[in-house]
Amino acid sequence: MELKKDNNAVSIDMLLIVHSEKRRAAQGTHSDLQADPGALPQRRGGLQAVGNGIQKWQKLEGNDLYGHLAEKQHPQQTQVITSYDNQGTQLTVEVHPRDAMPQLLKKFSKCLHGDKNGNPRPRQPGGKDAHAYPWDRSSLKSMPLDLQQFEKLDTYASQVTVKSGLDELVNDLLQEAHSDLERVRAIWIWICHHIEYDVEAAQEKNRQAFKPTDILRTQKTNCDGYAGLFEKMCRIAGVQCMSVPGYSKGFGYQTGQSFSGEFDHAWNAVYLEGRWHLVDSTWGSGLVDTTTSKFTFLYNEFYFLTHPALFIEDHFPDNKNWQLLKPPQSLRQFENNMYHKSEFYNKGMLSAYPETPVVRTVNGKATVTMESGAPTLFMFMLNGKQEHGLLSLRKNGMKLEVYPPTTGTHKLQIFAKGNSDVYSAVLEYTLKCNYVDLGVQLPAELHQPVGPSWFSEQMGILKPSHPDPIIHTSDGRCSVSFGVEEGISVLASLHGDDGPITEETQRRYIFQLHREKRTELKVQLPSAGKFALKIFVKKRQEPGNYVFVFNYLLCCTNTKVNWPMFPESFGNWGQDNELLEPLSGVLPANRNVPFKLKLHGVAKALVKGQDTWPLTLNGEGYWEGSCNTAGCQEVYVMVLENANHSFYSYILKYKVNGQ
Repeated sequence: MELKKDNNAVSIDMLLIVHSEKRRAAQGTHSDLQADPGALPQRRGGLQAVGNGIQKWQKLEGNDLYGHLAEKQHPQQTQVITSYDNQGTQLTVEVHPRDAMPQLLKKFSKCLHGDKNGNPRPRQPGGKDAHAYPWDRSSLKSMPLDLQQFEKLDTYASQVTVKSGLDELVNDLLQEAHSDLERVRAIWIWICHHIEYDVEAAQEKNRQAFKPTDILRTQKTNCDGYAGLFEKMCRIAGVQCMSVPGYSKGFGYQTGQSFSGEFDHAWNAVYLEGRWHLVDSTWGSGLVDTTTSKFTFLYNEFYFLTHPALFIEDHFPDNKNWQLLKPPQSLRQFENNMYHKSEFYNKGMLSAYPETPVVRTVNGKATVTMESGAPTLFMFMLNGKQEHGLLSLRKNGMKLEVYPPTTGTHKLQIFAKGNSDVYSAVLEYTLKCNYVDLGVQLPAELHQPVGPSWFSEQMGILKPSHPDPIIHTSDGRCSVSFGVEEGISVLASLHGDDGPITEETQRRYIFQLHREKRTELKVQLPSAGKFALKIFVKKRQEPGNYVFVFNYLLCCTNTKVNWPMFPESFGNWGQDNELLEPLSGVLPANRNVPFKLKLHGVAKALVKGQDTWPLTLNGEGYWEGSCNTAGCQEVYVMVLENANHSFYSYILKYKVNGQ
């Protein structure tokens, strides 16, 4: 704009810039780091650390952020006029000499100039530019990608080292990149594998902006440093890129919290194939352990060209058009919407219900269901413990019923295993409970999952007699059977809060039989109550321990129940053997007790108490006889496997009631 003084012989060309903005008081900051997706509860230290807000990039090494030469200060004085209206709108007028570049013009130069290579830069997306990216659950990306096409490029880019400056680094990275997409990918991979989060600097309230040379030298920065470095490298590569400040649901985020004041995070938008796409190299690079404040590189593919419908779950930009959504979300919607962690999608989850982060219990119970793209293992934690819930696996998902033990607010975390060996946190709810059903108290040893499923079938347990996870018994006894694959051994134990406590007694209330390729578990409960019947398996020919597969919840309300243990069985008790009587492991004193068993591959059988009592084989294949318990404390069933031998083996042991 040209301004001239009247009645003067000398005219001065001046530039007038008007900047109007709404004043806003900063009301605190949030973290700029992503919350840790979690691992096994035993390894829950891998949470990311806290950062403090966005810092504007300063002049960088003689150039500004966008590659333009920084102007020298003009000797003439800049005139600044500032006023406010009644609504608090600030009006600033700067009057500059003609040859000077105003600071505000430099600040907004990214909107007015092309990139370093002379390419015109698209303006920020407006309402008519915001693309609709409908998510059909077939991809997590905003454009079709075959990640296998990047394998060679990723390997190359991750191994490139810094030799001198930023330009040479970008040139080295682009040696294997042949399209804008590959250029962006190479830069993304290099940053995610070489730049670590600077925890100490992020916690400084008044930290200085990170210069590219400092980032390359220390290979450390914070979120705005990541975003600024990514943007500048893209511009050197000739790719349109913008830094986007905003709010984030990172470490320290609490369900339902509100956002105000300074923006706490920064990420990038890149222009590829005629559309804008979103990336976050800070959250793509790794995690910080809050207990040690140490950064660990842990690459997260999710934040590369993330679908806008998913990106909005934890990123809210300052300009709603950067959501790239039609219609855009409001800040209130962002605050109240369900937040699915990146691992929710990385582990193949498709949906979860309820779709609200705060859930109120109904009659003391909350129910959560989840749908996955493939069979997946799950677990949960309520207030940090794996208790007070029934988690059953479905073919593609799970169902969880939770019974908070007290009224008030509770934290529910759900973990999924996916294709990895580690469980990761995928979802978190806040439970509001105003009623506790004392009759639904679950055993502390009831682990997950409950009931048979695709997983138990995969582990060799087939066609169970009880497909449901809960078994009710009126007399304290039940029988559970299932097919077992060849070469698989089964072990079972019973656990109740007031029941058997030693490993031996946990198994003595279960007697295992094998009939026609099916294993039967006869169970006698020691008392009324709720018990966990745990099932373990192991391949007979392989070393190692038995592996937990699933458990049933056994329920009995009959207070008269008081069953004794089954007899103790020894290693020579074959899986194909069958015990008909006596089933009680404790025999009455001074009584004649009948015995009836089906034993395979034995020549002789006898019962030994104070005296020895032979068993005879009847026409139905059962060994029968009786034993008098007078004068003895223990009774054994013994067998002779070979008629030519004289050594008998113990197979069963009974106790006799005190005389």
